[in-house]
Amino acid sequence: MQHRRLGKSAIYVSDICMGTMTFGTQTDEKEAFRILDASLDAGINFFDTAENYPVPPDLKYGGLTEEIFGRWMKTKDRDAIILATKVCGPSHGWIKGSQRAGMTALDRHNIRRAVEASLTRLQTDYIDLYQTHWPDHGTGFDETMETLDDLVREGYVRIVGCSNEDAWGLMKSIETSNRLGTVRYQTIQNNFSLNNRRFEDALSKICDREGVSLIPYSPLGGGVLSGKYQGGAFPEGARFSAYANKGGRHTAMTQRFINEKTLAATARYMEIAKQAGMSPVTLATAWSKQHSFVASTIVGASRFDQLADILAAADLVLPEDVMKACDKVSREILYPMG
Repeated sequence: MQHRRLGKSAIYVSDICMGTMTFGTQTDEKEAFRILDASLDAGINFFDTAENYPVPPDLKYGGLTEEIFGRWMKTKDRDAIILATKVCGPSHGWIKGSQRAGMTALDRHNIRRAVEASLTRLQTDYIDLYQTHWPDHGTGFDETMETLDDLVREGYVRIVGCSNEDAWGLMKSIETSNRLGTVRYQTIQNNFSLNNRRFEDALSKICDREGVSLIPYSPLGGGVLSGKYQGGAFPEGARFSAYANKGGRHTAMTQRFINEKTLAATARYMEIAKQAGMSPVTLATAWSKQHSFVASTIVGASRFDQLADILAAADLVLPEDVMKACDKVSREILYPMG
């Protein structure tokens, strides 16, 4: 397992990060522990969770994933684990946070309450990487960055990052930090995959030039790149099988990830993987890691038996012809996810 620096910080992480968003609903605690143990044994030292997990967000289950992870981490050497978690953004938009009665935001009050609750659930006295889960452009950047700075100075947090941010928001936050002399975002956690290369349009240049690391989530395009949704299939227990008919943002999200273009692109990536002698899961995971602006790719498993193809991407460098073949698909099927 290779290791890379998070931004300009002192923290180095494995280039595969294990995500936990299904733990507590799709994945019970026993299975979660099996997945986490196998990940640690394979050399993964970086784990990502959030106060808003498990997904989909629900006031009834909010924080359960952190509790499960905290119980697992309590049995390990805390110093050997790089722990990332997140504070909910505002609940008045696309997503309603599962914490604080759904009245979340990125103001001082909410960030303080969030970090205190996360530390309790995780049974630790510090968080390595604390991230804003989605933007709050309506709250002043000064207040957000000053509050995060306080948490670092007080020792509750080592470094900070953002998630689901756009180019303007990332540059605005960097400008704010420079002006105020506060901590800056060292990482950005955004959707990035063979089916969604939007990050390369502008954000990748900011990362390279400003020293911010992408830690991409959903390298399998919501599981679509595994091929399990091909031919109109909606497997039992799969995320979009549950989301497809829920209406609202769940149905909209399903249609963004699963549509004519994403399925057509996936079919071609599956053929590239077959010719290269690997699974499409391994191809998609390895491809995500192979970018200068990426520090660690966040993967996820709801079942233990899904790990093998993911871990096969560890230390794998895709040959130039495979990368070129993937680029050809991207050029011919532009922006499958819109």
